[in-house]
Amino acid sequence: MTESDLPVVQLTPGRWGDPAHPVDLPAAAIDALKHLGVRRPAPAPVVPGAVGPGATPDQLAFLTGVVGAEFVASDLGARWAHTRGYSTTDLLRDRAGDTSDMPDAVVYPATHDEVLALLAGCAEHDLAVVPYSGGTSVVGGLAPNRRFVTVDLRRLDQLLELDEVSRTATLQAGVRGPAAEALLADRGYTLGHFPQSYEGASIGGYAAARSSGQSSAGYGRFDQMVVGLTLATPRGTIELGRAPMSAAGPDLRQLVLGSEGAFGIITSVVVRIRPRPVERHFEGWRFENFAAGLTAIRRLAQDGPLPTVLRLSDEAETAVNLADPDVLGGGASGVLAIVGFDGPYNSGTAEVLTAAGGQNLGEGPGETWRVGRYRAPYLRDPLLDEGALVETLETAAFWSRIPALKAAVTDALVKSLTEQGTPPLVLCHVSHVYETGASLYFTVISAQTDEPLQQWRTAKAAASQAIAAVGATISHHHGVGTDHRAAYADEIGPLAVEALNAVKHVLDPHAVLNPGILLEGS
Repeated sequence: MTESDLPVVQLTPGRWGDPAHPVDLPAAAIDALKHLGVRRPAPAPVVPGAVGPGATPDQLAFLTGVVGAEFVASDLGARWAHTRGYSTTDLLRDRAGDTSDMPDAVVYPATHDEVLALLAGCAEHDLAVVPYSGGTSVVGGLAPNRRFVTVDLRRLDQLLELDEVSRTATLQAGVRGPAAEALLADRGYTLGHFPQSYEGASIGGYAAARSSGQSSAGYGRFDQMVVGLTLATPRGTIELGRAPMSAAGPDLRQLVLGSEGAFGIITSVVVRIRPRPVERHFEGWRFENFAAGLTAIRRLAQDGPLPTVLRLSDEAETAVNLADPDVLGGGASGVLAIVGFDGPYNSGTAEVLTAAGGQNLGEGPGETWRVGRYRAPYLRDPLLDEGALVETLETAAFWSRIPALKAAVTDALVKSLTEQGTPPLVLCHVSHVYETGASLYFTVISAQTDEPLQQWRTAKAAASQAIAAVGATISHHHGVGTDHRAAYADEIGPLAVEALNAVKHVLDPHAVLNPGILLEGS
């Protein structure tokens, strides 16, 4: 099975993934949790809190006038289904019945012009707007600072054009990841973008949050794939990308990419595509320690030949065997690197890894990781059921800072959670590589305190301070949202924040677009 064979998953509040295919924790994992002091809580029914009144009759009449009554929903079920995203704090609040951050209504436009009309009238009708397609944000990207309506883009789900000469495709923002791959596969092409949120995420979300997928070493990040886009704003349409590259002023595509709905709603993108590979190869490589593995993958990133997939787990993640979510535990000693090729196997890559001290473990570990790749996030729900706190965070830095960054973030998480009486297990892997640096992805597991939301906020603040102190970025691919907003402002400085606020004011003078997301007070 390849990614284009996977179905689109309709996510439900409070749990990740396809509800028809839950994951059970292996017995070894449950036993390991006991050593962390994790105790399964008594079952408690979800009791929803007080629900806001929703949109007014005048507001509903406006929305209905734009898209039709059939495509406006104000019932509790639709509003709840569009509440928040899928961070652990989001899920814990969902499980507690927290109805804050619930939209007043959900509207489903089908065209760019309908999106434009919605935005143009929102200020007049006192409506803030949150764009939504996959809803997979893990940084508070769907929780603005005022009452709002959700603009769900699922009806913008078409492949509008495929230029086989230029090898580009124009996709609407509501096309979900698996659907995009299926549409392209029918014509013999692939986008090559496979983030871990692939089952639920969308083209628009990829662009708005600068997504990065598992095959970024070969295909690049999503923002590197985008050569054009169309943006709807309260003041009109912006169309960008007449050529793959241009010296005609600053590249405004890069201003829109990563803007998280604060400057406008991306309704379509033009992306680079490639022929679908006829063969794929995945294998595992063992190194004595993380430092040795890091040197090896850096050599590939800087001097080649670079595979399509390249990632490196540290000693703890290798021992836990996170590459095989159906087993967990019993991993090998040393560290595990996963190497994948879309296309013919490149023996030159193996020669570099061997020269760097690597041991080829064959296709077994690589195929196990490939097959289990999208099931790993499903583990979080049963872990939460058992009473564990489990969350992830990611960052990136130049190669020279990676060892210090890994040590600083790990130490900060261990210190913070231990001081709260819940010593953690901290796992780490290199998830994406570049010629000049790499991304680190951390998974944290501990027992929950009586106040798990504050427990994680405290630990995350400590990790964020460590990231800043080393000189790394607060996010490589999860985005800013509300969770990283203050850290992002510190990272870029007050003058840059002022410049972005100026752009916001010009495009969104009444601050109806995702207020409080990306920028404070927007």
